[in-house]
Amino acid sequence: MTVYTVLWYFFLYAFLGWCAEVSYAALRTGRFVNRGFLNGPVCPIYGVGVVIVVGLLTPVKENTLLLFVCSVLLTSALEWVTGFVLERMFHQKWWDYSDLPLNLNGYICPLFSVLWGIACLLVMEIIQPAAERLVGHIPHALGVGLLAVFCLILAVDLAATVAAMVGLNRRLRQLEELAGKIKAASDELGENLSAGVINLSERSAGLREDLSERSADLEERLTDWKDGLDELLAAREEEQAKRRRAREAALKRREAALAELKAANEELLDTYGFGQRRLLKAFPHMTSTRYAAAMEELRERFRRTRGKKKT
Repeated sequence: MTVYTVLWYFFLYAFLGWCAEVSYAALRTGRFVNRGFLNGPVCPIYGVGVVIVVGLLTPVKENTLLLFVCSVLLTSALEWVTGFVLERMFHQKWWDYSDLPLNLNGYICPLFSVLWGIACLLVMEIIQPAAERLVGHIPHALGVGLLAVFCLILAVDLAATVAAMVGLNRRLRQLEELAGKIKAASDELGENLSAGVINLSERSAGLREDLSERSADLEERLTDWKDGLDELLAAREEEQAKRRRAREAALKRREAALAELKAANEELLDTYGFGQRRLLKAFPHMTSTRYAAAMEELRERFRRTRGKKKT
C-alpha cells in the first residue's frame, strides 16, 4: 500500500466506524448521538485499526481461522493502547468494560474483542475489495486534493477537541477546588456555631452560679452591695451582647462566603462550551481518574439539564 491508499483507507474506515458508532448509539438511546472522539464524522481508531489489519493480515486472509485470531489480537491491542494513552493524556476514561467479565483494566474484554474479530472478517471479505475499487476510480489529482482537505480538517478538529478536553479538565479542577472550599467553609461555620452555643451555655451556667454565690453573700452582708452587683451584671450583659453581635457578624460573613462559593459552583456546573457539551453527550459514562467526584457531579447535572430540555 502507498501513502495515498493508506490515507484513503484510513478516512473511509474512520467514517464507516463513525457510522457504526452512531447507529449503535441510536439503537440504544433512540436518538442521534455524535459518538466520535472528534467533532467531525470520523472515528480515527477505526481507521487506524482497519489499516493495520489490512496491511498486516492480507497475506493470511485465505486462512479464516488465522485471520480471525490475528484480528482479535491486533484490534484488542490497539483498543487497549488507545484507552491507556487517552487516560494518561487527559485523565479520563472514555469507555469502560469493567462491568463485563474477563476485562483487562476496563479497556478491553472478550465480548468486544470477538466482535472486532468478526467485523475484520467482514472487512477483509466484503468491504475492503469494494474500498479498493472505489479508491481506484478516483482520479489521482482529485484524490490528492481531497486528502489534503480531509487532513487539514482533521488537524483543526483534533486541535479543537484537545482544547475542549483541556477546558474540561480545568473545569473539573475548579469544581474540585470549590468543593473543598465549600466543605471547609461549611465545617468552619458549623464549628463556630457549635462553639458559640456551648460557650453561651457555659457562660449562662457560670452566671447563674455567680449570681447564686453573690445572692448568698448579699444575704449575709448588707444590702449596700446591691448597686455594685447591678453594675457588674449590666457590664457583664453588655460584654456578652458585644461578643454575641461580633459572633453573629462573623457567622453572616461566613454564610455569605459560603453562598458565593456555592453560586460559583452552580455556575461552573451549568456552563458548557460546545466541545465540552458534545464530549459529555458522546461519552455519557466517561470517568475521570484525577477528579472523579467532580466528573460525576458534572455528568449528573448534564443529564438532569438534558432531561429538563426534553420535557
